[in-house]
Amino acid sequence: MGLEKRYLKELDWVILAILVCLGVFSYLGISGSGKAPEVAMKQIIWYVVGFIILFGTLLFDYRVYQGFVTYVAYGIGIVLLIGVLFTEPIYGAHSWYRIGPVLFQPSEPMKLFVILTVARMMAKQQENHLRPVQTLPQLLTVCAVVGVPMLLILKQSDLGTSMVYAGFLATMLIVGGIRLRHVALIGCCVGLFFAAMVLMYEYDQSLFFKIIKPYQWDRVVYWIDPYEDAKGSGFQLIQSLIAIGSGQLSGKGFTTATQASYGWVPVGESDFIFTVLGEKMGFIGGGLLMILFFLLIYRLIRIAMEARDPFGTYIVAGVVGMLTFQVFENIGMTIQLMPITGIPLPFISYGGSSIVTNFFIMGIVLNIGMRKKALMFD
Repeated sequence: MGLEKRYLKELDWVILAILVCLGVFSYLGISGSGKAPEVAMKQIIWYVVGFIILFGTLLFDYRVYQGFVTYVAYGIGIVLLIGVLFTEPIYGAHSWYRIGPVLFQPSEPMKLFVILTVARMMAKQQENHLRPVQTLPQLLTVCAVVGVPMLLILKQSDLGTSMVYAGFLATMLIVGGIRLRHVALIGCCVGLFFAAMVLMYEYDQSLFFKIIKPYQWDRVVYWIDPYEDAKGSGFQLIQSLIAIGSGQLSGKGFTTATQASYGWVPVGESDFIFTVLGEKMGFIGGGLLMILFFLLIYRLIRIAMEARDPFGTYIVAGVVGMLTFQVFENIGMTIQLMPITGIPLPFISYGGSSIVTNFFIMGIVLNIGMRKKALMFD
């Protein structure tokens, strides 16, 4: 424990600057969404808490997570995911614990717990001079570690978050050098699943809608053609496209009354916050935000490549996969590139659980970057 000057010299201050800039975008987006100013102020508070957690994480060598504590955290996360299924539904889903005025979403910190667990398993295998996922049983074990929380999150009716887990698992397996025959096997399984779903939809829709919920299917249908139900299921996407398009090059500004200001963009402070920023700041503002995310991912990839051990590399690889998938899916769904899901835009969307978890994750990543060099007497 202890943050020595030799480590501070290795701290990636560019990432910290990017996080501050993302905080500014978050405040502007929430403020322009038509929500009360108190909501934007709460986001600032969450950012302050996040930075405190980030710097606190730097005090401990990241290798402490390579011990038994990782499995304990994973077990606690599974218990929380099971327990949340018995809570009262909020926004139609069993995804949150209500702790006084605060809503806690256990699927957010569980992302970190799963990444750490998979990284530890793969690193331990590599330390034995073997491929991280050499045999089919090893692949199935890793998939099971990720699959259990995914199924529990699907049970909560949160398809979007469960997809994030699949995203970072794929990245970690690719970095670990997954065998081509295993890739082919996974591809065949996915292909057979979709083929079975097509057959069920064609010949037994009652069974199909037991697996795919009607509202989830509607998101696919009205993603392809939102004008088929312009006042219903397609309303959200249509309003998003109109708002972003009306922003044009430089946006309408934050003092102009817009669709977002009057609440015509649903959940503009969270899932559709990019729509608000696109309307208020235009192509220039939206492009600048995407450049910030690109720079963040680039800096993370550098840390992964320079990490001192496989454990650190796999952690950062998982984080890169997680953030990349979330950014692509969230921005993509606002411009009809991807179906609408409940995935927040990292560091931008309103939400305490997401902000705090992401800062904790970034603290571990910066910790890995600080200790990338094997120093004498370490």
